[in-house]
Amino acid sequence: MLLKKLTEAISVSSQETEVRDIIKEELADDVDQITTDALGNLIAYQPGDESKPTLMLAAHMDEIGLMITDITSDGLLSFKPIGSIDKRMLVSKKVVVGEDKVTGVIGAKAIHLQKPQERKKVLDYKKLYIDIGAKNKKQAKKAVNIGDMVGFTTQYQQLGDNTAKAKAVDDRVGCATLIQILKNNYDFPLYGVFTVQEEVGARGATAVSYDINPDLSLVLEGTTASDVPDSEEQSYSTTLGQGPALTMRDGAMIANKDLVQQIIEIADREEISYQFRKSTRAGTDGGTIHLTKEGIPTATISVPSRYIHSPASLINLNDFQNTIKLVDQFCQELATGGLSSCKIMM
Repeated sequence: MLLKKLTEAISVSSQETEVRDIIKEELADDVDQITTDALGNLIAYQPGDESKPTLMLAAHMDEIGLMITDITSDGLLSFKPIGSIDKRMLVSKKVVVGEDKVTGVIGAKAIHLQKPQERKKVLDYKKLYIDIGAKNKKQAKKAVNIGDMVGFTTQYQQLGDNTAKAKAVDDRVGCATLIQILKNNYDFPLYGVFTVQEEVGARGATAVSYDINPDLSLVLEGTTASDVPDSEEQSYSTTLGQGPALTMRDGAMIANKDLVQQIIEIADREEISYQFRKSTRAGTDGGTIHLTKEGIPTATISVPSRYIHSPASLINLNDFQNTIKLVDQFCQELATGGLSSCKIMM
């Protein structure tokens, strides 16, 4: 299963090789051209009628993770986060370190040795370590190096009829959506870009959008859902099972109003459920794409995800399938000239 392969791949920011290779293999027979730029962005191209707008669909390949920063005399590994991670979820998690995927466990002082005030606080990174079973620094250095990336080992699993558990759904759901879209044929110039280093500042998207400079862009993402008992309804951001989420604004971009309205009209006409992303703090690749050169009309379509930026997240598979359907309908509309009278094309 594609989503299983993508989410189980380890590709922490700047080390996206594993997931990039999966995508290249999936698309080998479906696109006219596929290249990798100097930063590592994977760029798939389908030619079409050049009198029609050029569309760039973007999804990022990288995931949150950790980097080894020191090896102690007793063989334990110190680390720092790569991307924004929920520290509450780290203790006792199984991880793999470096290209050889050396198995380790994130540890901390045993709870029965902690002082009462320590038990009330989320442990900081300096109080956590990775234990790979090495007896000293010399033994540990034979297996790992400072600078090695660390990934979580969560396996994909379907829960019930419509829910799936996995790591890195932000943004492997976007990658899976984009792969499915690129397997179709649309009569306009289409770039599918799988970007690098989004979790550390949308760095890959900055370069690739400047190079392509499309007429329009859609960012395909995974986004926060907090529809759980300890959250008030207005803080849910999104809710699992209510369809793909449209962003009006976030921490890095105000979405193009006309482009969002066009997506809404398509969803209503095709009876595709959708919702609006309510929280606004986090940004996406759209934050840098929409500022490229003279500006690129940009919108974001996301799959809601519970427990995002942690070792395991949950998504509703109907939301995922409806995201694919909505993006496909948008592309069909663009191919038939349905967007030509919209203000975004002027």
